[in-house]
Amino acid sequence: MVVKLTDVAELAGVSATTVSRVINNYGYLSKKTIDKVHSAMRELNYQPNSLARSLQGKSTMLIGLVFPSVRHPFYGELIENLERKLFAKGYKVILCDSEKDPEKEREYLRMLSANQVDGVIAGSHNLNIDEYQNVTLPIISFDRFLAPGIPIVSSNNFEGGKAATEALIARGAKNIAIITGANDTASPSDYRFDGYKAVMDAHNLETNGIRLKSDSSELLKQIEIEKLLKDESIDGIFCTDDLTAVTVINIATRIGINVPTDLKVVGYDGTKLLHQLAPYLSTVVQPIDEMCDVMIELLMKRIEDADVILEETYSLPARVSLSESC
Repeated sequence: MVVKLTDVAELAGVSATTVSRVINNYGYLSKKTIDKVHSAMRELNYQPNSLARSLQGKSTMLIGLVFPSVRHPFYGELIENLERKLFAKGYKVILCDSEKDPEKEREYLRMLSANQVDGVIAGSHNLNIDEYQNVTLPIISFDRFLAPGIPIVSSNNFEGGKAATEALIARGAKNIAIITGANDTASPSDYRFDGYKAVMDAHNLETNGIRLKSDSSELLKQIEIEKLLKDESIDGIFCTDDLTAVTVINIATRIGINVPTDLKVVGYDGTKLLHQLAPYLSTVVQPIDEMCDVMIELLMKRIEDADVILEETYSLPARVSLSESC
């Protein structure tokens, strides 16, 4: 049932005119009255929606993109790809950068709902965002569980982790460490770690490595990586992202470890930018173009039919790209 302005007024114990004035920040109102209205709006999940009323149910041709960072090469390429493909279908995008700030993400979701975008593609890194369970917009998730009923599109992170580890073993590495995330955001790197561990166990090899928190400074990350390289007798490292893999190679070279003679390294993501900047890097390449096609196709199906039955997960294969240099 659609929540109306009069429902908010009734719950707050004020007139509909007062609710309208609070929404439009018009005229003098006491803080107590404003707080009551905002509280009622939150409780009813009411979104002021003048745009939708003026359109009288017509499509806005807007899609919201909610992602953790536009600076990271992988998300930058993914977002660019989504925007280009959506524009070709006649849609404009509203880009929301939500990294490490759950409240910021909640505000963005409220804003997207209020402006009645036609749908949302989200790759949240924040946990426990209840709004995803309440928002009635069509939503497709990239690589994260957001709420029941929201399909997830990703590369096969488990198989990718296995492939990276098997590639290191095939090149003669036995003491293989992993450098991955801190396991605090339901990250896909968790499945990459599981793939790594499965291969190590199958070969009766001991697992080793470090977890780097996403909010750690670059200097602290470099210190931890250097300590791992100096303290452990490792001949292979699987990094669950390419930026970390490049950092490992740079530190190893600086402290006198020859790559790939003494240390072999494989990263993960395989973006065009990293390939240009570090063509020497061996990595697991995610199928960005294909994942974007699937996310958009699923979103279009949800926009056309809110009750369409979709699978819970859509997992696309990644591939290993090996370089003789590392």
